[in-house]
Amino acid sequence: MTPSSAQADAFCQEILPAVSRTFALSIRLLPGALGAAVRDAYLLCRIADTIEDAPDLPAPEKAAMLDLLAAAFDDSAARVALNDGIGVITGDPAHVHLTQNSGLVFEAYDQLPPGTRAHVRRWVQEMIVGMRKFVLAYPAGIRIQSVDEYKEYCYYVAGTVGYMLTDLWHEHSPSIGKRQYEALRQRCRAFAEALQTVNILKDVARDAEHENSIYIPEQLLREHGSAHSTILAHDRVDQNHAALSALIQLAWHDLDQATSYLLSIPRRALAIRLFCALPLLFAYATLRDLTRTPGAIARREVVKISRAEVKSITVRSVLGVWSNRLMSRLVSRTRARPAAAES
Repeated sequence: MTPSSAQADAFCQEILPAVSRTFALSIRLLPGALGAAVRDAYLLCRIADTIEDAPDLPAPEKAAMLDLLAAAFDDSAARVALNDGIGVITGDPAHVHLTQNSGLVFEAYDQLPPGTRAHVRRWVQEMIVGMRKFVLAYPAGIRIQSVDEYKEYCYYVAGTVGYMLTDLWHEHSPSIGKRQYEALRQRCRAFAEALQTVNILKDVARDAEHENSIYIPEQLLREHGSAHSTILAHDRVDQNHAALSALIQLAWHDLDQATSYLLSIPRRALAIRLFCALPLLFAYATLRDLTRTPGAIARREVVKISRAEVKSITVRSVLGVWSNRLMSRLVSRTRARPAAAES
């Protein structure tokens, strides 16, 4: 029996906080059809990611399942086949539960306006194409080899999201006209990829141990006397930190571009500005702390900002999101020191 739109909407709202880290709060800030579109697109991306990361699924089966996921946007038979095959997926329980209910997520997708569906379909399918490529290239677990390959991977799993969000802003926000849209599109990839790089940097140990994936380029590690095989070694802390410094600099650069993206969003689009401001500031805080804890990787630590700072950033963002001057000041302060420590 086909699920009702009410059932689909209820499921998507319920599962969102269980499978998101930074974006659950931000997505809930977006109004109406825009909020529903971003929420559904996020869940579709998480389904693709869950398939990509499934620890017990051989690469050819992952590729076949990703093909079904891409086809399911327009093909009811693909949705049925995807649902029938999804039972073999293992991994994080919340993500598995989401993936096993992909039919509900697609039902919610069907309720979106036609133009919105086109944006979501285009960019999520592009992401799936990239994931499929890397799954087959590294069937034993992703091992990024070069900086160029790293940038390609980040485009597929994050840059696509930046483009999709910007297309949705243009469609749903009257204050984002052609001129504003073109300006945002020049920086949207850097915005999304900056957040991705920070996530990769803070999760190096977890990705290596639990996902069997290493995204730090082998090229960088070897240039500084380490390798994928020694990325968690206690006697390679200095070498690994030196290799990570190149990605840290890339992240700082992209975060600054992301700040320009945020400040280019018209102030009348307050919900969109706040949606972008929160993960951006959380990323600045995380990268700040990463640069101060060079031994975290060897200790298998995941660097996380405190709940107090999360709350402080959230409050300050709500109060200052209408002003470019205040947001620029908040970015500078967050980059320099924990916001919760300020008087």
